[in-house]
Amino acid sequence: MTAFPLPPGSTIGILGGGQLGRMLALAAGRLGFDVAVLDPEAGGPASRVSAYEVVGAYDDPAALAELARLADVVTFEFENVPAAAVEHLTRLGVPVAPGARALAVAQDRVEEKTFLNGAGVATVAFAPADDAEAAREAVAALGAPALMKTRREGYDGKGQKWVEHAAEAAAAFEAVGGKPVILEAPADFVRELSVIAARGRDGEIAVYPMAENHHEKGVLRRSFAPADVSAETAAQAERIAAQILSALDYVGVIGIELFELKGGRLLVNEIAPRVHNTGHWTMDGCEVDQFEQQIRAVAGWPLGPTHAHSRVEMLNLLGQEAEAWAKLAGEPETRIHLYGKREATPSRKMGHVNRLRPL
Repeated sequence: MTAFPLPPGSTIGILGGGQLGRMLALAAGRLGFDVAVLDPEAGGPASRVSAYEVVGAYDDPAALAELARLADVVTFEFENVPAAAVEHLTRLGVPVAPGARALAVAQDRVEEKTFLNGAGVATVAFAPADDAEAAREAVAALGAPALMKTRREGYDGKGQKWVEHAAEAAAAFEAVGGKPVILEAPADFVRELSVIAARGRDGEIAVYPMAENHHEKGVLRRSFAPADVSAETAAQAERIAAQILSALDYVGVIGIELFELKGGRLLVNEIAPRVHNTGHWTMDGCEVDQFEQQIRAVAGWPLGPTHAHSRVEMLNLLGQEAEAWAKLAGEPETRIHLYGKREATPSRKMGHVNRLRPL
């Protein structure tokens, strides 16, 4: 049995070898941990800064057994890891944080919104649909326009389509792949906000200042933090985060995407049971960033402070934009973070920069 808190020299396992895994591995290294990464492809961004690499599918029993042999505790970098893999690791005797329930809830958008409403957290109105006719009926009931999203998977704007009239629902259903979907009523929001929060093994909760986010073509482009929000709005976000974390008996960092309505009320759009793109600003704007916070939480350490010491504009570097690294590195107010990906394709996140200003 793993005893917490984990001492330095222990090994943190990470399911997933992309940029989030890389930044988690770097944070773990600063705290004296080794890292073992399981990824379907060899030589990914995370494995190149980790002590151990296990190559295999996330549901490969042999790969999972090797990760369990190496790691004292396991976490994951993205929510499309099969929940069954987490359950399998647990049966092998290695603790996984966040747990399988958080992963399962976040993997199905209907389950996610049902859970949120059950936890006393408000969302837009929604309805599930398993076929084209049910989709048409859902749009008629919710009212058009409605946003159709696949229930599972889909990321950075993929797997979703606006339906302007109920008569268009069948075509939209086929356009997103003919898979079970969720229909969501539109939110009359003023802006998109997010909050990054963490819960430790002892139930301690720490919440970062909110970020204001701007998307382009379904992909996060910029975050500004701390967001210019009232004390009431900040307190509302903290209550929402605490309700979600406590209802899931959560351990680790969570990203919560929010809509701010005209009257100041917040609706939850989505949750991500992991470190999150809208929290990248914490790497240079806070004493303890979201990646170190995740390692602290899963290792059973005390959570670190979350206050901001600088204002930050976080800009994602997409595709060829990362080739401007020399210019960006020469800007005194700019901190550059590159992910080590081998190939730059349009809209692919290749890195980000944090531009700092005094608070």
